Amino acid sequence: MYVITSKSDTQTNNLGFKIGSHCFPSTIITINGQLGAGKTELTKGIAKGLGINNNVTSPSFAILNIYSGRLPLYHFDLYRLSSAEEIDELGFNEYFDGDGVCAIEWPNNLPLNRKEYLEINISGSGDDDRTITLTAYGICHTGLLEDIIISMEGNK
Repeated sequence: MYVITSKSDTQTNNLGFKIGSHCFPSTIITINGQLGAGKTELTKGIAKGLGINNNVTSPSFAILNIYSGRLPLYHFDLYRLSSAEEIDELGFNEYFDGDGVCAIEWPNNLPLNRKEYLEINISGSGDDDRTITLTAYGICHTGLLEDIIISMEGNK
């Protein structure tokens, strides 16, 4: 587990950049936090770290936005979904084992039956500082978290 305090959108975005820079095919990142916590800002940084120059926006109404970069980014916002059946009906499971990176906002609406993923919890909103906690599950994502920590600690 790694805990960092972000004092601005720029710092949250920079953390996302570090994360995206170290992602590998089939990386799954779950991003938890209340409305306005910075989930999409973090995802914008992940996109930059993947070499994506597009304007990344919240997929609240589309549910999924796809961006091309070093690896594809599948940006999910599951806020409006209420059941696992909806996930199955929309065919989203195919992305989880694909060649890209899945960034999933509001993952509590998805029964993620995976042993490998990086969980990110953001607490705080509005003008408050954010406490961002990264927890890795599985060997590959533990290695990802270790790379992120080394990258972050190297900037101090």
